[in-house]
Amino acid sequence: MGEEKGYSTDKEQETAVLVAVTTQKQNAQQTAEYLAELAFLASTSGVLTLQSFTQKLAKPDNRTYVGKGKLDDVIRYVIDKDVDMIIFDDDLSPSQVRNIEYEISLCGKEMKVLDRSLLILNIFAQRAKTVQAKTQVELAQYQYMLPRLTRMWSHLSKQRGGVGMRGPGEKELETDRRIANDRIAFLKEKLEAIDRQTFTQRKNRDRMVRVSLVGYTNVGKSTLMQKLAKADVFAENKLFATVDSTVRKVSWEGIPFLLTDTVGFIRKLPTLLIESFKSTLDEVREADILLHVVDISHPNFEEQIEIVQGILNEMGAGDKPTILVFNKIDLFPVEDVFFEGAALNEDGEPELSKMDRVTQFLKQTHWQTNQPKTVFISAEQKSNLNELRETVMNLIKDKHYQIFPNWLSGNHLMGHSDEYVPE
Repeated sequence: MGEEKGYSTDKEQETAVLVAVTTQKQNAQQTAEYLAELAFLASTSGVLTLQSFTQKLAKPDNRTYVGKGKLDDVIRYVIDKDVDMIIFDDDLSPSQVRNIEYEISLCGKEMKVLDRSLLILNIFAQRAKTVQAKTQVELAQYQYMLPRLTRMWSHLSKQRGGVGMRGPGEKELETDRRIANDRIAFLKEKLEAIDRQTFTQRKNRDRMVRVSLVGYTNVGKSTLMQKLAKADVFAENKLFATVDSTVRKVSWEGIPFLLTDTVGFIRKLPTLLIESFKSTLDEVREADILLHVVDISHPNFEEQIEIVQGILNEMGAGDKPTILVFNKIDLFPVEDVFFEGAALNEDGEPELSKMDRVTQFLKQTHWQTNQPKTVFISAEQKSNLNELRETVMNLIKDKHYQIFPNWLSGNHLMGHSDEYVPE
């Protein structure tokens, strides 16, 4: 169990405790990392985490996720501290939620019980701006809640009539299910209409090379988008700062192309969201080139690479021409950087700047060796962006000349006003 964190007594901000289990498939270190990410998710949603609880089990308890003793510890803490909600790091089944809420009610307390998917859905709902994104999130929310409606009316289910008669609880539940199903059908039809419109828009852009930024959430995709496209794109140090795709037309060396910033991926990303955001993710599927942005300062960036690559493979976009863009090298621990032949000045200090030292060190790692299209940058500090531009431009030219074979002979328009100028 983690240490209790300091917190404000201001009840305007909701508070939460986090619960996770360490299993045969997830060791204690991974559990701690996942809980840290869950706390970041809660913070992004506006919730203050007070405490974390963990338990080592062969697998999550089928009835209450954690064992009864551990659940009693959690309940005692939330009652003592007047906590607003309990957030579990994995998805809970409807019966698990019902059982947990029942155990809480025995202590005369009511509070929210959330799992990881519901928390992410809540963040998406807060972040969605366009009609398409709002519709996608609402559809995912209804699909998530539909199988969980039973617990809302469980207290009425015992009120049964005679033979052949249904109690009011069942009638209410049936009505709610019908309303939810009708709403799901409506939202699906609405999304299909939006999809047809966006598909037409994308088809109209088929003659231009399309480059999509992909990566784990909060790795700096939107900041990089700002620097490359000189666009006013929202960027914030929070998970899922970008939910809606942003497309900007850019022109380098007289060659126009489209640059797209997409929603970030995350471990245990709800399947419902992936399904609902199909049309948004089509921007990735239909891209000609992917810029896989990685936060190299994150201690688990290699796992994040695998998670993103796994989702890309599931989407059928795993084999697209890809540039691995290691971002945030300015946050890389420079004291750990050493490489053979490092030049020192007369005072025994490295002659190269911190950024150059880090870059040279990273270029000797297996990532540079195994990935021929790899660039190390700091989007925030505008470091090595020219190298990234050159690497991207080589792929863009190859694709562009396939579309316009006469471009090399000079049969194209010149003088684009949005020409890229290194900052």
